[in-house]
Amino acid sequence: MQDDHTLTETDEGKEVVNADGDMIGRVVKVEHGKAHVDPDPGLTDTIRSKLGWGDADQEDYVLNTSSIERVSDDEIHLSR
Repeated sequence: MQDDHTLTETDEGKEVVNADGDMIGRVVKVEHGKAHVDPDPGLTDTIRSKLGWGDADQEDYVLNTSSIERVSDDEIHLSR
C-alpha cells in the first residue's frame, strides 16, 4: 500500500471500490487532493461528476488517501 496517492480533478467521476471489488461510491469532487465521495450517487450526480460539475455536500465523505491501494483509469481501489 502506498500513502502518496495525489488525487486531482481528473479523478472526479471515478467509482470507489472496496478490496472485494464492490462499488461503494463515486468521487463527486476533489479539493486540495482530497476526494469527496457520494456513497449513493444518482444518475444526475454521476453525469455531473464525470463532467467536472460535481459539488461536495453534507452527505458526502472525504476519502482518506492512506486507504487507497491503487488508482486506475476508471476506479479508485481501496485497501483492506
